[in-house]
Amino acid sequence: MTIALHGVGVSRGIAIGKVHIVKRDQLDIREYSIKQHLIDDEIKRFENAVTNARQQLRAIREHIPESTSADIEEFIDTHLLMLGDVALTEEPMRLIKELACNAEWALKLQRDALVTVFDEMDDAYLRTRKDDVDYVVNRIQRLLLNQTPLQHEKPDQKLAGYIVMANDLTPADTVLMQHHGIAAFATESGGPTSHTAILARSLGIPAIVGLQNALRYIKEDDELILDGVRGIILVDPDRYALSDYRHLQKEEKRYYSKLGKLKNKPSITLDGISIDLQANIELPKDFETVVEVGAQGVGLYRTEFLYMNRESPPDEEEHYVAYTKVIEVLNGLPLTIRTLDLGADKQVDGGRQSGPVINNPALGLRAIRLCLKEPALFRPQLRAIIRASVHGPVRIMIPMLSNIHEIQQVLQMIEDIKKELDVLAIPYDHELQIGGMIEVPAAAVCADIFAQQLDFLSIGTNDLIQYTLAVDRGNEHVSALYSAVEPAVIRLIRTIIQDAHRHGIDVSVCGEMASEPEYIMLLVGLGIRTLSMTPPMIPEIKQMIRSVTIEDCNIVARKDNFFFTTGFIPILL
Repeated sequence: MTIALHGVGVSRGIAIGKVHIVKRDQLDIREYSIKQHLIDDEIKRFENAVTNARQQLRAIREHIPESTSADIEEFIDTHLLMLGDVALTEEPMRLIKELACNAEWALKLQRDALVTVFDEMDDAYLRTRKDDVDYVVNRIQRLLLNQTPLQHEKPDQKLAGYIVMANDLTPADTVLMQHHGIAAFATESGGPTSHTAILARSLGIPAIVGLQNALRYIKEDDELILDGVRGIILVDPDRYALSDYRHLQKEEKRYYSKLGKLKNKPSITLDGISIDLQANIELPKDFETVVEVGAQGVGLYRTEFLYMNRESPPDEEEHYVAYTKVIEVLNGLPLTIRTLDLGADKQVDGGRQSGPVINNPALGLRAIRLCLKEPALFRPQLRAIIRASVHGPVRIMIPMLSNIHEIQQVLQMIEDIKKELDVLAIPYDHELQIGGMIEVPAAAVCADIFAQQLDFLSIGTNDLIQYTLAVDRGNEHVSALYSAVEPAVIRLIRTIIQDAHRHGIDVSVCGEMASEPEYIMLLVGLGIRTLSMTPPMIPEIKQMIRSVTIEDCNIVARKDNFFFTTGFIPILL
């Protein structure tokens, strides 16, 4: 009998094949005392485990094919960096000495402390960084406990064409499985921003996450159909389902082949209106993808990676070198650099601030608030961006603005830096544009005032929706209330767009709404002409734009009651 299991589709595509279940032995971590004269030996045992873990990861990295996405290397490099981080290497040794306990227990205590910090973060992406901690810790623990390698890490494991099912998967797991040629994977845990989801999209592997308790109904070598679009797995499908999905696979292949031909074609509606499609970028190596998918620039360059896995913040030269390299890769395409968005809930080692734990981190000292309070952290970045602007089209975007005084302080700081550079005869773009992210309701309501001070606005829908509806989208108990088409959200977006147009400045959307096909006609109908999104989504969004008219989009935008009363979002192609 066919069983249908439902999760969250995070990477589109259809896969048909037998299942391989990744089973992880539950590590039994127990505390026991170490005699004083054996403490040094215990510390040495821990150091050896860390060294061996590092060697294992390097071996995995060396086996990554050159054609593999840069995202994969970044994940492995992150884990290697963590294996050199004092938080995971020196702190457990201190605990071994202080508590006279075994290495496994000391590492567990430190792991728990680190995960608590990540769990308190408001940002969904940074919150999932605890997966990195768990992965690195588990690898060390397995070595300390003399555990044998997992099945999929053995070189003779044959997984080609299999659909992999697990409670969760790590980046290294995914690299190895992709090397074996898996057809798709699914996990019981995880969400759209988990590493498994990010890697699946990067690798183009169909994937579903959040299939809670699915392993109760699936056994090794069961035949499955995995539908990454609808987030459905069919266990033991009948011949009719197999026939239907094989037909869909062929159609899907033709569809993506067609999308690939759009790379060099303009993003214009049927009636000739151009819609600028730009990319949101996380890591330096992602910039190669911008060119590959035919993006018209980078609408959001997140710079937080510069602060990760280090004890001190980057200096001006590090910023300058990083931005200059990016400008060279883009070869004339526009680059919008978002200044540091850390603090309170968003902590990384190189940007961490001391002080008491904040009860409401999302409402605390973060982003521009932190930068204005700590100019020593902010000025080097601003100065580096301004210097880099001489090499290509660059814009500065300030996150989390909530009042006009913040804008005035930033603009004054930028003017002061320009005067310093003029005195030193250091060149820069004197027409450098300064913009702001509108992601706080207060800023949305006062967008007309902001528009008079700034050169452009960009709507960060992720936080704007969250703050407007008072809903933590990462909280499973209330995340269903997180909706981009609530009346309050649409009204704020409309207000921002109208105010920007009234004052003759550009306005774009750089939040997740811009990556979702079902919202594109609404946004265009509201007046948006620039969308910045996850790079792999650009071909599909371009296809959609090329298949509609502006009037089609205007009709969708005018149907407020249709959206709000039914909760159904039409896709008009």
